[in-house]
Amino acid sequence: MLDNLIINMLSKIVNQKQGRKILARQLDKYIYKSFVEDCPDTLSTIQEKKYQYLSAILHTAVKNMDRGYISKKVVKNLIEVFVKNAIMQNNHENLQSEANFKEKYGIEPPGFLVLSPTQRCNLSCIGCYAASNAATANYLPYPIVEKILKENHDLFGSRFMTISGGEPFMYRDRQTGQTLLDLFAEFNDTFFLVYTNGTLITRELAEKLADLGNVTPAISVEGYESQTDERRGHGVFRRILQAMEYLRQAGVPFGISITSTAKNADILLSEEFYDYFFEEQGVSYIWQFQLMPIGRADDLLHLMVQPEQRIQLYKMWERMLAEKKYPLADFWNSGVLSNGCIAYGRAGGYLYIDWNGNIMPCVFVPYYVDNIYDLYRNGKSLADALFSPFMINGRKWQDEYGYAHRNHPDNWLLPCSIRDHYENFRRSILTPEAKPEDEAAAQILQDENYYKYLTAYDKKLEELTLPIWRKEYLGWAEEEDTGTPEQKNKKQSVAEMV
Repeated sequence: MLDNLIINMLSKIVNQKQGRKILARQLDKYIYKSFVEDCPDTLSTIQEKKYQYLSAILHTAVKNMDRGYISKKVVKNLIEVFVKNAIMQNNHENLQSEANFKEKYGIEPPGFLVLSPTQRCNLSCIGCYAASNAATANYLPYPIVEKILKENHDLFGSRFMTISGGEPFMYRDRQTGQTLLDLFAEFNDTFFLVYTNGTLITRELAEKLADLGNVTPAISVEGYESQTDERRGHGVFRRILQAMEYLRQAGVPFGISITSTAKNADILLSEEFYDYFFEEQGVSYIWQFQLMPIGRADDLLHLMVQPEQRIQLYKMWERMLAEKKYPLADFWNSGVLSNGCIAYGRAGGYLYIDWNGNIMPCVFVPYYVDNIYDLYRNGKSLADALFSPFMINGRKWQDEYGYAHRNHPDNWLLPCSIRDHYENFRRSILTPEAKPEDEAAAQILQDENYYKYLTAYDKKLEELTLPIWRKEYLGWAEEEDTGTPEQKNKKQSVAEMV
């Protein structure tokens, strides 16, 4: 009943411009009730953050509709495809697919997939793995991509898909000539989030995306013009701004994606950065991905956001969400929004498939057991990839760390199985049959310095985040956060029993 009520109110918000803000405030109250008051299975402090994020999405969407940056037609499609199908899964087909999957496999299906259908890219960014040579770049043939999407749709019951790259808008099947636009049109009840460098978004493409109404581009930046052009090439930032203008004119909601590092953390700790993109450029969301170093170079390790900077970014995330109502999600500081790690094909989580067909737990976990070509050649499906010991170990850790006891989880300010718990990842999750995605992923398994650096990094993060977790989320008083490690562990056990 509540789902239908929210959908009806969203429709009214679209159609009734005069009363839009009043209706939005009413809907905001319903969201609060649904996510905070009526959700006893998860810590209320966690649910409060989820409410703040959804409230920020609503606030920003209404503001951008009022400014004419999101068209009425696109919003109507978004309600039907994204809200109804992808978020609420409010249709019989979704629910039946999920029920059938659970009955057959004994677990709930993943919530979505991340797919990189092509390695090809039109830029040559410093440190990137993508290929600018079309002749040598690997890609997945359209029939394979189509089959993957069909299994996501029919087998998993999902109506959401993330496309990455390479540059996704360069994808073209060499035999049939089909592109992502054909895919978006074929699966018109699925919502697509596309990570793109933005330079190929023309006025014509923006208008096509508006007609489709089931796609949002997340455009990659490194900061402002100087930082973006330094890595991506001279003039790229201006081309990005032009792409944003085309999207605003067509009424297509878009966001930005930024990799946070020790080098640009100062920019991301400035309120002006978020004001610039949300207020001046009209973005609808921002994703931050903290650098996950893969490779032997020591400078990669030191490019990571340092523990103290990560705490500062966490506090900035909280402030932008609560005070500014900016829909900002910081991986990994926003782990509470997703109930921790979402890799390994967890319920509500995802799998990652690259342009070689390798099936990985996550875009940040560059190891795999199964390959999509091998599975299909042997008459199997994507579901079979969920049951390698590697994937099972990952889900087991997720459950033990909090997903199976969400009313008293462990520290979800450290949600990532590999970056925040590297020692445990190597000891308890990664299995001998798991193969590295590339040479860099193979090298770090033999790099003693890498192991020592990340384990020390994680211990420092735990030291800094645990007091915040206990005070903000578990509600411990400050004086309770004192004593020996043994005493603290005893208090933690008591809190969990409560």
